[in-house]
Amino acid sequence: MSNSYTTLWTNDLCRELERSGYAGRRLTMLFGGPHQSLPSFQRAGVQPGDHIYPVRANRTRLHVLGVLEVARIVPYEDAGSALPDDDYVKLLDWRPLKTGCVTEVLIGPPGAPLRFDTVVPGGLLERLTYTSRRGERLLKHVEDGRLIRATSLQGIYRLAADSAEELDQLIRQDAPNGGGDEV
Repeated sequence: MSNSYTTLWTNDLCRELERSGYAGRRLTMLFGGPHQSLPSFQRAGVQPGDHIYPVRANRTRLHVLGVLEVARIVPYEDAGSALPDDDYVKLLDWRPLKTGCVTEVLIGPPGAPLRFDTVVPGGLLERLTYTSRRGERLLKHVEDGRLIRATSLQGIYRLAADSAEELDQLIRQDAPNGGGDEV
């Protein structure tokens, strides 16, 4: 059974991606590392077949930006020799996501188009649930359908199945027909 996770992207990264024309492109790679600024997907328990939802907290709203289904996890130092040429080109193209020390590359088939305007509705935000070995927890710092602080999103966290399904539906309903550029 696959799992789904969120990872928080900074507003600076999102603005850079928007300025650089990444909106509408289908996410094919993510990068992980040993630091809080670029956390490790492997340490979070991510496996091939899992789904990763990048999210952004901006002005009391949570935005779900896209989704990547993980096909492979490759050590960054081996990426040059382990990746086929077309995947290596994608690695170079997604370099804005490489912030800080990179130790791993997640590769997947093109996901939903990257969007910066898909807001998680207040009702879903209030019931967004994460799960761990210790049990389930609601997203913290949510009041009246607004995200007051994003501290409980910093890192890579596994979503409860119902929450993952709702985020997936939100991404799929907001995706324009035909998607975007595959890169």
